[in-house]
Amino acid sequence: MAEANGNPSVPEQLYHTTLTVVDYHHDTSGSTRDVHVLGTHTTLPAAKAFALIALELLGYDADDFDEYKTRVDTATEDWTHGDGVMVYAKAPKGQEFLVGLDTKPNTESLPAAPSGDTLQLPEGRDLHYVLQNRTDYNQDKSGAYQTTEIQGCYLHRAHALAAAKDVLREGREEYAQYDERDDEESEAEWPFGEEVVIHAVSQTGENYTVAIKTVPGARRRHSKVQ
Repeated sequence: MAEANGNPSVPEQLYHTTLTVVDYHHDTSGSTRDVHVLGTHTTLPAAKAFALIALELLGYDADDFDEYKTRVDTATEDWTHGDGVMVYAKAPKGQEFLVGLDTKPNTESLPAAPSGDTLQLPEGRDLHYVLQNRTDYNQDKSGAYQTTEIQGCYLHRAHALAAAKDVLREGREEYAQYDERDDEESEAEWPFGEEVVIHAVSQTGENYTVAIKTVPGARRRHSKVQ
């Protein structure tokens, strides 16, 4: 889709497909979870269509799960997995897979592809997503009460890193603990996870992490092992 001057159009909003995996197999509290972005589209219909096949693209099919539901085959009044969730699946060992949609501003003014449904990115390049996770131990002492929000997506990792470090920077002196990772610091020296660049604890006990994630990273972690 191009504008009259021949330049690609720049959508104001982007529609991200997210994957949340809750590992009840190793932690029955539900506090062990991983959130990734599986894809980004420029229209809501395209994002919905992609979300419905996202697990299939990771190598799964419905028969791999003890329970598998989608928004399109479940009555609205019977859907209990959240308004933004399009697919819910429960694995035999107890892990839950939730594929959802999250609409966010186009923070880098990324252009739409000619089809109008996806972004026009340089060949071989992937987006870097900044995700903030909040764990509220006041709501649930086990840490199961968590929310994750996409703060932005960036073509260059350096831009994502700068944005990630700005997420909690304002008022950082008010946190009881605030840890910031240099991008080149080794994982062995950083106890909060290889994708996390900021860890903070508020005076009231909420824990925050800010991570930079990619679609290939999601595939490496959560594609079906054949």
